[in-house]
Amino acid sequence: MNKLYLGGIIFTALMLVLTYLSVGGSKGGLNDDIVNMLAIAGAVALVIITVFVVIKYVRQMQVDSASGELVDESWDGIGEYKNELPTGWAVMFLLLMVWGMWYFTMGYPLNAYSQIGEYNEDVAVHNAKFETKYKDITGDKLVEMGESVYLAECKVCHGLSADGIEGKAANLNHRLDAVAIKHAIANGANNFKTDFAGGMPPMMLSDPAQIDAVTDYIMSGFVDGHKGAEAFAMGGCTGCHGEKGEGMPFVGPKLDGFDTATVVTVLKDGKKGAIGTMPKFDRLNDKQKEAVGAYITSLSK
Repeated sequence: MNKLYLGGIIFTALMLVLTYLSVGGSKGGLNDDIVNMLAIAGAVALVIITVFVVIKYVRQMQVDSASGELVDESWDGIGEYKNELPTGWAVMFLLLMVWGMWYFTMGYPLNAYSQIGEYNEDVAVHNAKFETKYKDITGDKLVEMGESVYLAECKVCHGLSADGIEGKAANLNHRLDAVAIKHAIANGANNFKTDFAGGMPPMMLSDPAQIDAVTDYIMSGFVDGHKGAEAFAMGGCTGCHGEKGEGMPFVGPKLDGFDTATVVTVLKDGKKGAIGTMPKFDRLNDKQKEAVGAYITSLSK
């Protein structure tokens, strides 16, 4: 027997045995499991067809010789035969193109079942019920809800007591630290696209002494008579954040402490700062974001 055929038979047998061991020999096996039955049937067909095609063309390369009319051009003495496009190949190619256009316009992507689509629909229904049930919750109840959401979603980075992880997550018991303030002045802050679309340009202040003064002014809680108040106004900070860092809606966020709106903005858009990037939390609904904002705000009071 030709070695090529013998090798193909041995390889086919080996692949079929491995296929059976991996699919048929798994827990539950093929017993009453149509998925496993289809899987192993497909694997068998794939192995046999692949081996047949490989043997056919390898054998053809061994015994066939080229013939026909060569084109006039050659490259380094290598010629090319004038072979007509196979009719079957052309038909299959055209059918594939038609099928592809149907698939991407009318087929699976738009009309077929999708687990992700079903999940998103279920989440939307659940969030609507959640919003309706808890829309009027306020005060301590809202803070308690926010603590539960915080412990589920935020404590991994910011810690149980929200004191952060040095160099990786901010301490949420106070609004800003010196590193974050100086980073914002030097680099700007333009990621709060939802509520503060204008953003903050970089280098509103360039003098190191003024930057230190503004940083200390914010860290002090905007105390009256502080030497940094003049630099804060000179750098244009009051125009967006207010004279005492109280913030302005749709212009600049609050700097003199947390409020619910500021936390909600961070949860909606994420945050880029001196210690890295925090992702946005689309999986939280609006009431959950509001609750987290209420809880974070309560920590610094």
